[in-house]
Amino acid sequence: MELLEERPELLEKVEVMWVDSGYDGDGDKFALCVWLMIQAHVEVIRRNDQEFQVLPKRWVVERMFGWFNQYRRLSKDYERLPEISETAIYAVMTRIMLRRLVV
Repeated sequence: MELLEERPELLEKVEVMWVDSGYDGDGDKFALCVWLMIQAHVEVIRRNDQEFQVLPKRWVVERMFGWFNQYRRLSKDYERLPEISETAIYAVMTRIMLRRLVV
């Protein structure tokens, strides 16, 4: 929510925002705030059972965090400035994409 309030221009290309069921209670207020700030729709991804299941769309983010954990610098938050963490993420994602293009 802080990103929406402080830097909405960073999210101007977002059309759909997927959130987990933690936003279910205040979902209508949150969805309204998102719509007013960046004109994006909010979709809540809900789990039906208590047993493990792959949730649509959510696995994409969890898979990416799994890739990040393979790199020591991103496995823990060692950096003091968020800009340095952001740069490290760009470097790792560039490496991952280049490896996929080459192979």
